[in-house]
Amino acid sequence: MKESKKTKAGGAFTFVLHSHLPYVLFHGQWPHGTDWLFEAAAETYVPLLNVFNRLVSEGIMPKVTIGITPILAEQLASQIFRDSFTSYLEDKIETSKNDVEDFGRRGELGLKHIAEGWRVFYTEILTSFRDRYKSNIVGEFARLQDEGAIEIITCAATHGYLPLLGYDRAVRAQIRLGVESYKKHFGRPPSGIWLPECAYRPSYFWEFPVEGMGQGYKRAGVEEVLSEEGIDYFIIDSHLLEGGKAIGAYLDRFGGLREIWERFASEYKETKVDEPRTPYEPYMVVSPGGDTTDKGAAVFTRDPKTAIVVWSGEHGYPGDGNYLDFHKKHFPGGNRYWKVTGPKVDLGDKEVYNPDIIPERVKENASHFVSLVKGTLKNFRDNFGRPGIITAPYDTELFGHWWFEGPNFIYHVLREISEDPDVGLTTLSEYCSDHPPEKAISLPEGSWGEGGFHWIWFNDWTRWTWKHIYEAEWKMIELVDTCVDTKDPGLKRVLNQMGRELLLMESSDWQFLISTWAARDYAEMRFSEHFNDFKKLLRIAELIVGGNEPTTGDWELLGDLEKKDTPFPDLDFSLWEEKKGGD
Repeated sequence: MKESKKTKAGGAFTFVLHSHLPYVLFHGQWPHGTDWLFEAAAETYVPLLNVFNRLVSEGIMPKVTIGITPILAEQLASQIFRDSFTSYLEDKIETSKNDVEDFGRRGELGLKHIAEGWRVFYTEILTSFRDRYKSNIVGEFARLQDEGAIEIITCAATHGYLPLLGYDRAVRAQIRLGVESYKKHFGRPPSGIWLPECAYRPSYFWEFPVEGMGQGYKRAGVEEVLSEEGIDYFIIDSHLLEGGKAIGAYLDRFGGLREIWERFASEYKETKVDEPRTPYEPYMVVSPGGDTTDKGAAVFTRDPKTAIVVWSGEHGYPGDGNYLDFHKKHFPGGNRYWKVTGPKVDLGDKEVYNPDIIPERVKENASHFVSLVKGTLKNFRDNFGRPGIITAPYDTELFGHWWFEGPNFIYHVLREISEDPDVGLTTLSEYCSDHPPEKAISLPEGSWGEGGFHWIWFNDWTRWTWKHIYEAEWKMIELVDTCVDTKDPGLKRVLNQMGRELLLMESSDWQFLISTWAARDYAEMRFSEHFNDFKKLLRIAELIVGGNEPTTGDWELLGDLEKKDTPFPDLDFSLWEEKKGGD
């Protein structure tokens, strides 16, 4: 890869942040529901906007590559979120004031000091959201992108787990709607995409991992669908590029996983390159035997060295005993007043947080991170004779929500790198344009989840969800093929809402929450609700197609679902229409 005048001699760096929450509007508040959205907005999205704007005001372009999933953008842009979030912040301010008075009466001055800090924090967030950003988080991210400060990338519409969706048309619908939604919110087509769970599948003869779903068929590689929809690049975990023992022991425990892996492995032929693959430069990904010009997409790879120091709960920065503990909360109100204290310390033994010593600790962690970035890039240049790029992908919500001090960490990292003579900040599309990939490779199937394969999303706890997804996908495709030219406005409404319910059903969040037990009851309930609503709409659609008139109750049901499950108001069922040459 040739050196570029735009890339500093020591290489380039970018944070890649993935912002996502499932659809929660009208589906509960606490402990599972809209409070997830309010907490993420208050603790992560608005603080990061403040960090980016602070850097810009100091003459520094952050050049962060940030993904905002379409389903998250739909929620943040909705009027109900804007109004409810303001009320949430006002309640948090009042809670903090009450805590100040309560701790003051009890003579607990350390806790009173922290409570006053919470009052100031939530007041500043409310002022930023309501006055500075005009209650428009999505619009402020768009403005920063228009000014060249950041790059926004898209995702599958509802974060569907693409390798396991049953039909190429279902994959295309997720990606195509992701592109359309991005254009609506950000006024331009996206260059890049965050694949949900960084999950990738090449082209091969694929068979359904559950019984009774018919014959398998030759699937399009995920990169082929991305190319068709105009996406230039995506991001993967390092084990997919470099190999290694990523699939763990789960194949021996879950027969469905083994069947998927064995079918893939029987056809996979790795594309050889002249030198070892490295996570520090982009490649062109094609399925074995694919066309690099027409059906490929560039890939950037997570740097494992910088990943571990942030991601690891035990060894990473967020596990520092001085930082604010995520789990222990004060009731009523839910404010947090205690520090991590140490690894595996019981909640009852957590010590009181000391905010006054935190700024220096954050700067120390940021400087350590920057030194790791510089050392890694120097090592790459010494070995390969050219500058590279460190791609540092994380869930956005890690910074602020899970790790309260995280936004300030990002500020100091970006500021320090911006002042470095050897390393530059970039976005992935800028780097891809300046350094187009010169080598074509093939990738194995996998994700960034536990074990590196599909276990978190496909196992004995979640198998039933996939059977329902495949049934619903097939029914949707059948009806679309039958009704694609319909002029009946009522039937169109029914089919469009069926599409929304299917998309919401396909969200990978439900399997993740079931498998991790994080909110299992809620996830199982939500999935079942969307599947059952899909079936009710299917019955209405089949009535109309059969020449029968739905009842008044049927139309009321449709109206209720259109009010409750409202994302993507411009969605058209033709999204699932057959693409020439596809399934």
